[in-house]
Amino acid sequence: MKSSQASDTSAGVATPNSDWGLRGLLIGLMIPIGMTTLNMSMFSVALPAMRDHFGLAPDVVAWITTAYSLPFVVFMPLYGKLGDGLGKDRLFLWGIGLFSLGSLFCLLAGDLSWLLVGRILQGIGTAGINPLCLAIIADTFPAEQQGKAMGTWSSVGPGASMLGPLLGGFAVDYLGWNYIFLMSIIAAMIAFYFVNRHIPSLQTDRPPGFLREFDWLGVLFLGGFLVFLIFYLSSRALTGVEPLRDWRLLAATLACGLAFWQQEKRTRVPLVNLQLYTIKNFGTASFVGGLRMVVMGSMGFLKVLYLADVYGMEATGLGLFTTVYAGAILATTRLGGQLADGPYARRVLLTAFTLQLIMLAALATIALPAWAAMGLMLGQGIGAGLALASLHRIAMRDVPSEERGSAAGLYSTTRFAGSTFGAAIVGVALQQAELIMSMVGAYQVVFGLVAAACLVSLIVSWQLEK
Repeated sequence: MKSSQASDTSAGVATPNSDWGLRGLLIGLMIPIGMTTLNMSMFSVALPAMRDHFGLAPDVVAWITTAYSLPFVVFMPLYGKLGDGLGKDRLFLWGIGLFSLGSLFCLLAGDLSWLLVGRILQGIGTAGINPLCLAIIADTFPAEQQGKAMGTWSSVGPGASMLGPLLGGFAVDYLGWNYIFLMSIIAAMIAFYFVNRHIPSLQTDRPPGFLREFDWLGVLFLGGFLVFLIFYLSSRALTGVEPLRDWRLLAATLACGLAFWQQEKRTRVPLVNLQLYTIKNFGTASFVGGLRMVVMGSMGFLKVLYLADVYGMEATGLGLFTTVYAGAILATTRLGGQLADGPYARRVLLTAFTLQLIMLAALATIALPAWAAMGLMLGQGIGAGLALASLHRIAMRDVPSEERGSAAGLYSTTRFAGSTFGAAIVGVALQQAELIMSMVGAYQVVFGLVAAACLVSLIVSWQLEK
Protein backbone atom coordinates (compact mmCIF):
# COMPACT_ATOMS: atom_id res chain seq x y z
CA MET A 1 0.00 0.00 0.00
CA LYS A 2 1.55 3.30 -1.03
CA SER A 3 1.77 6.24 1.30
CA SER A 4 -0.85 8.95 1.06
CA GLN A 5 -0.07 11.90 -1.12
CA ALA A 6 -1.62 15.01 -2.58
CA SER A 7 -1.85 15.17 -6.35
CA ASP A 8 -1.24 17.98 -8.77
CA THR A 9 -3.53 16.71 -11.45
CA SER A 10 -2.82 19.47 -13.88
CA ALA A 11 0.80 18.41 -14.14
CA GLY A 12 0.10 14.71 -13.76
CA VAL A 13 2.45 14.62 -10.76
CA ALA A 14 1.81 13.28 -7.27
CA THR A 15 3.64 14.87 -4.37
CA PRO A 16 4.11 13.49 -0.82
CA ASN A 17 2.21 15.70 1.60
CA SER A 18 4.75 16.03 4.44
CA ASP A 19 8.43 16.19 5.26
CA TRP A 20 8.13 12.62 6.54
CA GLY A 21 6.65 11.61 3.21
CA LEU A 22 9.63 13.18 1.42
CA ARG A 23 12.06 11.34 3.69
CA GLY A 24 10.30 8.05 3.06
CA LEU A 25 10.34 8.76 -0.66
CA LEU A 26 14.06 9.48 -0.60
CA ILE A 27 14.74 6.25 1.31
CA GLY A 28 12.64 4.42 -1.27
CA LEU A 29 14.84 5.84 -4.02
CA MET A 30 18.14 5.27 -2.21
CA ILE A 31 17.65 1.56 -1.56
CA PRO A 32 17.39 0.52 -5.25
CA ILE A 33 20.52 2.50 -6.21
CA GLY A 34 22.31 0.93 -3.24
CA MET A 35 21.09 -2.46 -4.42
CA THR A 36 22.54 -2.09 -7.91
CA THR A 37 25.84 -0.55 -6.76
CA LEU A 38 26.28 -3.27 -4.14
CA ASN A 39 25.72 -5.89 -6.83
CA MET A 40 28.34 -4.36 -9.14
CA SER A 41 30.97 -4.00 -6.42
CA MET A 42 30.41 -7.56 -5.14
CA PHE A 43 30.53 -8.88 -8.70
CA SER A 44 33.97 -7.36 -9.34
CA VAL A 45 35.37 -9.26 -6.35
CA ALA A 46 33.75 -12.53 -7.43
CA LEU A 47 34.81 -12.35 -11.10
CA PRO A 48 38.11 -14.26 -10.67
CA ALA A 49 36.27 -17.08 -8.89
CA MET A 50 33.70 -17.25 -11.73
CA ARG A 51 36.55 -17.40 -14.25
CA ASP A 52 38.16 -20.32 -12.42
CA HIS A 53 34.85 -22.14 -11.84
CA PHE A 54 33.94 -22.14 -15.55
CA GLY A 55 37.55 -22.29 -16.85
CA LEU A 56 37.16 -19.18 -19.00
CA ALA A 57 39.68 -17.41 -21.21
CA PRO A 58 40.20 -13.68 -20.54
CA ASP A 59 38.22 -12.52 -23.59
CA VAL A 60 35.23 -14.66 -22.50
CA VAL A 61 35.44 -13.29 -18.94
CA ALA A 62 34.98 -9.79 -20.38
CA TRP A 63 31.62 -10.84 -21.80
CA ILE A 64 30.25 -11.62 -18.33
CA THR A 65 30.68 -7.91 -17.62
CA THR A 66 29.54 -6.80 -21.09
CA ALA A 67 26.37 -8.91 -20.82
CA TYR A 68 25.32 -6.58 -18.01
CA SER A 69 26.71 -3.23 -19.20
CA LEU A 70 25.33 -3.31 -22.76
CA PRO A 71 21.60 -3.68 -21.91
CA PHE A 72 22.17 -1.34 -18.96
CA VAL A 73 23.22 1.49 -21.30
CA VAL A 74 20.89 0.63 -24.20
CA PHE A 75 17.65 0.43 -22.17
CA MET A 76 18.06 3.68 -20.20
CA PRO A 77 16.36 5.98 -22.76
CA LEU A 78 13.61 3.39 -23.28
CA TYR A 79 12.74 3.37 -19.56
CA GLY A 80 12.71 7.16 -19.49
CA LYS A 81 10.37 7.54 -22.45
CA LEU A 82 8.04 4.73 -21.37
CA GLY A 83 7.95 6.20 -17.86
CA ASP A 84 6.48 9.43 -19.21
CA GLY A 85 3.58 7.48 -20.72
CA LEU A 86 3.08 4.42 -18.50
CA GLY A 87 4.04 5.87 -15.11
CA LYS A 88 7.49 6.06 -13.56
CA ASP A 89 6.54 4.15 -10.41
CA ARG A 90 5.22 1.20 -12.42
CA LEU A 91 8.36 1.01 -14.58
CA PHE A 92 10.49 1.29 -11.45
CA LEU A 93 8.86 -1.81 -9.94
CA TRP A 94 9.20 -3.72 -13.22
CA GLY A 95 12.90 -2.89 -13.28
CA ILE A 96 13.46 -4.19 -9.75
CA GLY A 97 11.50 -7.33 -10.64
CA LEU A 98 13.65 -8.03 -13.70
CA PHE A 99 16.81 -7.43 -11.66
CA SER A 100 15.56 -9.98 -9.09
CA LEU A 101 14.79 -12.55 -11.80
CA GLY A 102 18.24 -12.06 -13.32
CA SER A 103 19.87 -12.45 -9.89
CA LEU A 104 17.97 -15.73 -9.40
CA PHE A 105 19.25 -17.03 -12.75
CA CYS A 106 22.82 -16.13 -11.74
CA LEU A 107 22.44 -17.73 -8.30
CA LEU A 108 21.29 -21.04 -9.82
CA ALA A 109 23.51 -20.91 -12.94
CA GLY A 110 24.98 -24.34 -13.67
CA ASP A 111 26.74 -23.24 -16.83
CA LEU A 112 27.96 -20.07 -18.51
CA SER A 113 24.90 -19.59 -20.74
CA TRP A 114 22.54 -19.30 -17.75
CA LEU A 115 24.93 -16.91 -16.03
CA LEU A 116 24.98 -14.70 -19.15
CA VAL A 117 21.16 -14.75 -19.39
CA GLY A 118 20.98 -13.71 -15.74
CA ARG A 119 23.45 -10.88 -16.26
CA ILE A 120 21.47 -9.61 -19.27
CA LEU A 121 18.25 -9.58 -17.22
CA GLN A 122 20.05 -7.79 -14.38
CA GLY A 123 21.27 -5.14 -16.84
CA ILE A 124 17.81 -4.62 -18.34
CA GLY A 125 16.26 -4.28 -14.89
CA THR A 126 18.95 -1.94 -13.57
CA ALA A 127 18.73 0.36 -16.60
CA GLY A 128 15.64 2.10 -15.27
CA ILE A 129 16.91 2.80 -11.75
CA ASN A 130 19.08 5.88 -12.38
CA PRO A 131 16.91 7.78 -14.87
CA LEU A 132 13.64 7.07 -13.06
CA CYS A 133 15.13 8.11 -9.70
CA LEU A 134 16.26 11.44 -11.16
CA ALA A 135 12.89 12.03 -12.82
CA ILE A 136 10.95 11.16 -9.64
CA ILE A 137 13.07 13.54 -7.53
CA ALA A 138 12.52 16.30 -10.09
CA ASP A 139 8.77 15.57 -10.12
CA THR A 140 8.15 15.37 -6.37
CA PHE A 141 10.67 17.45 -4.42
CA PRO A 142 10.29 21.24 -4.16
CA ALA A 143 12.80 23.09 -6.34
CA GLU A 144 14.69 24.46 -3.34
CA GLN A 145 15.28 20.92 -1.99
CA GLN A 146 16.15 19.04 -5.17
CA GLY A 147 19.92 19.54 -5.00
CA LYS A 148 20.11 18.26 -1.42
CA ALA A 149 17.86 15.31 -2.31
CA MET A 150 19.97 14.42 -5.35
CA GLY A 151 23.15 14.72 -3.28
CA THR A 152 21.79 12.47 -0.54
CA TRP A 153 20.53 9.97 -3.11
CA SER A 154 23.85 10.01 -5.00
CA SER A 155 25.85 9.38 -1.82
CA VAL A 156 24.47 5.83 -1.58
CA GLY A 157 26.55 4.70 -4.56
CA PRO A 158 29.98 5.43 -3.03
CA GLY A 159 28.78 4.07 0.31
CA ALA A 160 27.69 0.78 -1.25
CA SER A 161 30.99 0.67 -3.18
CA MET A 162 32.81 0.68 0.15
CA LEU A 163 30.66 -2.13 1.61
CA GLY A 164 30.32 -4.32 -1.49
CA PRO A 165 33.91 -5.62 -1.73
CA LEU A 166 33.81 -6.71 1.94
CA LEU A 167 30.51 -8.59 1.53
CA GLY A 168 31.57 -10.02 -1.80
CA GLY A 169 34.90 -11.21 -0.44
CA PHE A 170 33.17 -12.91 2.52
CA ALA A 171 30.67 -14.64 0.21
CA VAL A 172 33.36 -15.88 -2.18
CA ASP A 173 35.70 -17.12 0.56
CA TYR A 174 33.16 -18.81 2.84
CA LEU A 175 30.02 -19.56 0.80
CA GLY A 176 30.78 -19.60 -2.93
CA TRP A 177 30.78 -16.99 -5.72
CA ASN A 178 27.12 -17.53 -6.61
CA TYR A 179 26.03 -16.39 -3.12
CA ILE A 180 26.75 -12.77 -4.03
CA PHE A 181 23.56 -13.01 -6.08
CA LEU A 182 21.59 -14.26 -3.06
CA MET A 183 22.57 -11.01 -1.35
CA SER A 184 21.36 -9.17 -4.47
CA ILE A 185 17.98 -10.92 -4.28
CA ILE A 186 17.58 -9.98 -0.61
CA ALA A 187 18.49 -6.37 -1.39
CA ALA A 188 16.02 -6.36 -4.30
CA MET A 189 13.18 -7.62 -2.07
CA ILE A 190 13.86 -4.82 0.42
CA ALA A 191 14.02 -2.30 -2.44
CA PHE A 192 10.71 -3.55 -3.90
CA TYR A 193 8.99 -3.18 -0.51
CA PHE A 194 10.22 0.39 0.03
CA VAL A 195 9.50 1.51 -3.53
CA ASN A 196 5.99 0.05 -3.46
CA ARG A 197 5.31 1.67 -0.09
CA HIS A 198 6.88 5.10 -0.49
CA ILE A 199 7.08 6.06 -4.19
CA PRO A 200 3.97 8.08 -5.07
CA SER A 201 1.83 7.22 -8.06
CA LEU A 202 3.16 9.13 -11.05
CA GLN A 203 0.65 8.01 -13.63
CA THR A 204 0.07 10.29 -16.58
CA ASP A 205 -2.82 10.56 -19.01
CA ARG A 206 -1.51 8.10 -21.57
CA PRO A 207 -2.30 9.12 -25.13
CA PRO A 208 -4.50 6.68 -27.10
CA GLY A 209 -2.34 4.15 -28.93
CA PHE A 210 0.77 5.10 -26.93
CA LEU A 211 2.40 1.67 -27.15
CA ARG A 212 1.26 1.06 -30.73
CA GLU A 213 2.72 4.38 -31.92
CA PHE A 214 5.81 4.17 -29.74
CA ASP A 215 9.09 4.69 -31.58
CA TRP A 216 10.23 1.05 -31.51
CA LEU A 217 12.30 1.56 -34.67
CA GLY A 218 14.16 4.35 -32.90
CA VAL A 219 14.86 1.95 -30.00
CA LEU A 220 16.32 -0.55 -32.47
CA PHE A 221 18.56 2.00 -34.23
CA LEU A 222 19.76 3.63 -31.00
CA GLY A 223 20.49 0.23 -29.46
CA GLY A 224 22.42 -0.79 -32.57
CA PHE A 225 24.43 2.44 -32.50
CA LEU A 226 25.45 2.01 -28.84
CA VAL A 227 26.18 -1.71 -29.16
CA PHE A 228 28.33 -1.38 -32.28
CA LEU A 229 30.15 1.62 -30.83
CA ILE A 230 31.08 -0.32 -27.68
CA PHE A 231 32.11 -3.30 -29.84
CA TYR A 232 34.29 -0.98 -31.95
CA LEU A 233 36.02 0.36 -28.84
CA SER A 234 36.80 -3.17 -27.57
CA SER A 235 36.72 -5.30 -30.70
CA ARG A 236 39.45 -7.84 -29.91
CA ALA A 237 37.21 -10.18 -27.91
CA LEU A 238 34.53 -10.08 -30.63
CA THR A 239 36.34 -10.03 -33.99
CA GLY A 240 40.01 -10.50 -33.09
CA VAL A 241 40.86 -7.07 -34.52
CA GLU A 242 42.69 -4.48 -32.40
CA PRO A 243 40.40 -1.88 -30.72
CA LEU A 244 39.51 1.15 -32.86
CA ARG A 245 40.68 -0.65 -36.03
CA ASP A 246 37.75 -2.83 -37.12
CA TRP A 247 36.22 -0.67 -39.83
CA ARG A 248 33.26 -3.03 -40.25
CA LEU A 249 32.11 -2.23 -36.73
CA LEU A 250 32.74 1.47 -37.32
CA ALA A 251 30.64 1.35 -40.50
CA ALA A 252 27.81 -0.42 -38.63
CA THR A 253 28.02 2.21 -35.87
CA LEU A 254 27.76 5.09 -38.34
CA ALA A 255 24.94 3.40 -40.28
CA CYS A 256 22.85 2.86 -37.15
CA GLY A 257 23.58 6.39 -35.94
CA LEU A 258 22.50 7.93 -39.26
CA ALA A 259 19.37 5.75 -39.39
CA PHE A 260 18.48 6.78 -35.84
CA TRP A 261 18.95 10.48 -36.66
CA GLN A 262 16.66 10.22 -39.69
CA GLN A 263 14.07 8.20 -37.77
CA GLU A 264 13.88 10.75 -34.96
CA LYS A 265 13.41 13.63 -37.40
CA ARG A 266 10.50 12.03 -39.26
CA THR A 267 8.56 10.16 -36.56
CA ARG A 268 5.65 11.90 -34.83
CA VAL A 269 6.55 10.83 -31.28
CA PRO A 270 10.32 10.23 -31.26
CA LEU A 271 12.15 8.16 -28.67
CA VAL A 272 14.61 11.02 -28.28
CA ASN A 273 13.07 14.47 -28.36
CA LEU A 274 15.97 16.35 -29.91
CA GLN A 275 14.31 19.60 -28.84
CA LEU A 276 15.37 18.80 -25.28
CA TYR A 277 18.91 19.68 -26.28
CA THR A 278 17.76 23.21 -27.12
CA ILE A 279 17.24 23.65 -23.35
CA LYS A 280 20.65 25.15 -22.72
CA ASN A 281 21.30 23.77 -19.25
CA PHE A 282 20.10 20.27 -20.16
CA GLY A 283 22.20 20.00 -23.32
CA THR A 284 25.30 21.50 -21.75
CA ALA A 285 25.02 19.53 -18.50
CA SER A 286 24.51 16.29 -20.46
CA PHE A 287 27.73 16.92 -22.37
CA VAL A 288 29.63 17.82 -19.20
CA GLY A 289 28.11 14.85 -17.36
CA GLY A 290 29.32 12.52 -20.11
CA LEU A 291 32.83 13.98 -19.90
CA ARG A 292 32.80 13.70 -16.10
CA MET A 293 32.04 10.00 -16.45
CA VAL A 294 34.81 9.64 -19.04
CA VAL A 295 37.13 10.88 -16.29
CA MET A 296 35.55 8.56 -13.69
CA GLY A 297 35.61 5.52 -15.99
CA SER A 298 39.22 6.24 -16.86
CA MET A 299 40.24 6.60 -13.21
CA GLY A 300 38.37 3.43 -12.28
CA PHE A 301 40.50 1.63 -14.87
CA LEU A 302 43.80 3.40 -14.17
CA LYS A 303 44.15 3.85 -10.44
CA VAL A 304 44.72 0.24 -9.35
CA LEU A 305 46.82 -0.63 -12.41
CA TYR A 306 49.01 2.43 -11.85
CA LEU A 307 49.62 1.61 -8.20
CA ALA A 308 50.31 -2.05 -8.99
CA ASP A 309 52.56 -1.51 -12.04
CA VAL A 310 54.53 1.53 -10.91
CA TYR A 311 54.70 1.03 -7.13
CA GLY A 312 54.22 -2.75 -6.86
CA MET A 313 51.26 -2.47 -4.49
CA GLU A 314 49.74 -5.81 -3.45
CA ALA A 315 46.07 -6.79 -3.67
CA THR A 316 45.30 -6.03 -0.02
CA GLY A 317 46.66 -2.50 -0.34
CA LEU A 318 44.81 -1.98 -3.62
CA GLY A 319 41.54 -3.09 -2.01
CA LEU A 320 42.04 -0.74 0.90
CA PHE A 321 42.86 2.18 -1.38
CA THR A 322 39.79 1.48 -3.54
CA THR A 323 37.63 1.63 -0.42
CA VAL A 324 39.23 4.91 0.70
CA TYR A 325 38.80 6.36 -2.81
CA ALA A 326 35.07 5.58 -2.70
CA GLY A 327 35.00 7.24 0.71
CA ALA A 328 36.58 10.39 -0.77
CA ILE A 329 33.77 10.60 -3.32
CA LEU A 330 31.17 9.93 -0.62
CA ALA A 331 32.61 12.68 1.59
CA THR A 332 31.65 15.48 -0.81
CA THR A 333 28.67 14.12 -2.76
CA ARG A 334 25.99 15.26 -0.31
CA LEU A 335 27.77 18.58 0.32
CA GLY A 336 27.74 19.28 -3.41
CA GLY A 337 23.99 18.63 -3.48
CA GLN A 338 23.34 21.04 -0.61
CA LEU A 339 25.33 23.78 -2.30
CA ALA A 340 23.50 23.17 -5.57
CA ASP A 341 20.19 24.35 -4.06
CA GLY A 342 21.56 27.88 -3.65
CA PRO A 343 22.89 30.30 -6.25
CA TYR A 344 26.25 28.53 -6.32
CA ALA A 345 25.58 25.42 -8.42
CA ARG A 346 27.81 26.54 -11.29
CA ARG A 347 30.55 27.67 -8.88
CA VAL A 348 30.48 24.25 -7.26
CA LEU A 349 31.01 22.62 -10.67
CA LEU A 350 33.84 24.97 -11.61
CA THR A 351 35.55 24.34 -8.27
CA ALA A 352 35.12 20.58 -8.63
CA PHE A 353 36.58 20.43 -12.14
CA THR A 354 39.42 22.80 -11.24
CA LEU A 355 40.39 20.57 -8.31
CA GLN A 356 40.32 17.46 -10.48
CA LEU A 357 42.30 19.18 -13.23
CA ILE A 358 45.08 20.18 -10.80
CA MET A 359 45.33 16.65 -9.39
CA LEU A 360 45.36 14.96 -12.80
CA ALA A 361 47.85 17.45 -14.27
CA ALA A 362 50.22 16.72 -11.37
CA LEU A 363 49.92 12.97 -11.98
CA ALA A 364 50.67 13.59 -15.67
CA THR A 365 53.79 15.71 -15.17
CA ILE A 366 55.53 14.92 -11.86
CA ALA A 367 57.34 11.78 -10.71
CA LEU A 368 55.93 11.12 -7.25
CA PRO A 369 56.31 8.74 -4.31
CA ALA A 370 53.41 6.35 -3.81
CA TRP A 371 51.83 8.26 -0.90
CA ALA A 372 51.75 11.49 -2.94
CA ALA A 373 50.24 9.76 -5.99
CA MET A 374 47.51 8.25 -3.81
CA GLY A 375 46.88 11.66 -2.24
CA LEU A 376 46.41 13.23 -5.68
CA MET A 377 43.99 10.50 -6.72
CA LEU A 378 42.00 10.97 -3.52
CA GLY A 379 41.88 14.71 -4.26
CA GLN A 380 40.49 13.90 -7.69
CA GLY A 381 37.84 11.72 -6.04
CA ILE A 382 36.84 14.57 -3.72
CA GLY A 383 36.36 16.83 -6.74
CA ALA A 384 34.37 14.15 -8.57
CA GLY A 385 31.96 13.77 -5.64
CA LEU A 386 31.50 17.52 -5.34
CA ALA A 387 30.36 17.81 -8.99
CA LEU A 388 27.82 14.97 -9.10
CA ALA A 389 24.60 16.34 -7.58
CA SER A 390 25.16 19.83 -9.01
CA LEU A 391 25.20 18.37 -12.52
CA HIS A 392 22.03 16.37 -11.83
CA ARG A 393 20.28 19.46 -10.47
CA ILE A 394 21.31 21.76 -13.32
CA ALA A 395 20.47 19.19 -16.02
CA MET A 396 16.89 18.61 -14.82
CA ARG A 397 16.09 22.14 -13.59
CA ASP A 398 14.47 23.57 -16.73
CA VAL A 399 12.97 20.37 -18.21
CA PRO A 400 9.13 20.38 -18.44
CA SER A 401 7.48 17.85 -16.11
CA GLU A 402 5.97 15.83 -18.97
CA GLU A 403 9.45 15.27 -20.47
CA ARG A 404 11.42 14.52 -17.30
CA GLY A 405 11.47 10.77 -17.75
CA SER A 406 12.76 11.06 -21.31
CA ALA A 407 15.29 13.72 -20.30
CA ALA A 408 16.56 11.68 -17.34
CA GLY A 409 16.93 8.63 -19.60
CA LEU A 410 18.99 10.57 -22.15
CA TYR A 411 21.10 12.23 -19.48
CA SER A 412 21.80 8.91 -17.74
CA THR A 413 22.64 7.18 -21.03
CA THR A 414 25.16 9.91 -21.85
CA ARG A 415 26.77 9.62 -18.43
CA PHE A 416 27.15 5.86 -18.31
CA ALA A 417 28.20 5.62 -21.95
CA GLY A 418 30.93 8.14 -21.05
CA SER A 419 32.17 5.80 -18.31
CA THR A 420 32.28 2.82 -20.68
CA PHE A 421 34.00 4.76 -23.45
CA GLY A 422 36.50 6.35 -21.05
CA ALA A 423 37.77 3.00 -19.79
CA ALA A 424 37.99 1.59 -23.34
CA ILE A 425 39.80 4.62 -24.77
CA VAL A 426 42.42 4.92 -22.01
CA GLY A 427 43.02 1.17 -22.21
CA VAL A 428 43.91 1.49 -25.89
CA ALA A 429 45.97 4.64 -25.24
CA LEU A 430 47.93 2.96 -22.44
CA GLN A 431 48.65 -0.07 -24.57
CA GLN A 432 49.94 2.06 -27.47
CA ALA A 433 52.00 4.36 -25.22
CA GLU A 434 53.75 1.42 -23.55
CA LEU A 435 55.06 0.35 -26.97
CA ILE A 436 57.12 3.53 -27.41
CA MET A 437 58.05 4.69 -23.90
CA SER A 438 58.62 3.60 -20.31
CA MET A 439 55.76 2.37 -18.14
CA VAL A 440 55.84 5.53 -16.01
CA GLY A 441 55.87 7.72 -19.11
CA ALA A 442 52.94 5.81 -20.61
CA TYR A 443 50.84 6.33 -17.49
CA GLN A 444 51.73 10.03 -17.45
CA VAL A 445 50.57 10.39 -21.06
CA VAL A 446 47.23 8.74 -20.25
CA PHE A 447 46.74 10.85 -17.12
CA GLY A 448 47.37 13.84 -19.39
CA LEU A 449 44.54 12.70 -21.69
CA VAL A 450 42.18 12.37 -18.71
CA ALA A 451 43.25 15.84 -17.52
CA ALA A 452 42.41 17.19 -21.00
CA ALA A 453 38.86 15.77 -20.70
CA CYS A 454 38.59 17.49 -17.32
CA LEU A 455 39.81 20.78 -18.83
CA VAL A 456 37.12 20.61 -21.52
CA SER A 457 34.53 19.96 -18.78
CA LEU A 458 35.73 23.04 -16.93
CA ILE A 459 35.55 25.24 -20.03
CA VAL A 460 32.10 24.03 -21.09
CA SER A 461 30.74 24.41 -17.53
CA TRP A 462 31.23 28.17 -17.85
CA GLN A 463 28.38 28.11 -20.42
CA LEU A 464 25.84 26.84 -17.89
CA GLU A 465 23.25 29.36 -16.81
CA LYS A 466 23.30 30.27 -13.12
